[in-house]
Amino acid sequence: MITTEQQEKLRGWFTGRLPDDLFEELVEVTVDREEVTVIGRIPAPRLAEDVSDAEKEAAVQGRVQEFRERTRETRIAVAREAEHRFRRKVSWGVECAGERSLFTHISAPVMTRLRQPERQVLDTLIAAGVARSRSDALAWCVRLVQRHTDDWLTELRDSLEHVQRVRAQGPDAEPEDATGDSA
Repeated sequence: MITTEQQEKLRGWFTGRLPDDLFEELVEVTVDREEVTVIGRIPAPRLAEDVSDAEKEAAVQGRVQEFRERTRETRIAVAREAEHRFRRKVSWGVECAGERSLFTHISAPVMTRLRQPERQVLDTLIAAGVARSRSDALAWCVRLVQRHTDDWLTELRDSLEHVQRVRAQGPDAEPEDATGDSA
């Protein structure tokens, strides 16, 4: 986990490094141990007021695909630089007309040991057709928890940041110049 300050520096780096005309707005930069995901807003296609939902959906998909192909080289160059600098893979996505599309993103394996009652939960999801495998069932459970506990997870992350700040002030921290003079 990274601190809010580190997150802000990461977002600031992408804000400064991305060409001004790449996105209308940098919507989100998220990071975990393996990956940085950059989401930007692109202009919605101009459509007549009376178009069907199917036409609107196809137009948005076409706009996203056009953006993806047109900006590939630029995004690759920025990603290479960021991957070297931050030691994480960079993934890209866009928001267009209220829809979010991810172009590239990694799927990291996570190993865990589960007792029988926990495995039975996963096996029930498989039997019900909710998931194809225990791995899919576990991912489904994580998405369910994520969707319903954003407030709790946000509070927990804030607490972890506080712990990291306190640790950074501990006896192993770099001493600051007491006079405030900078060399």
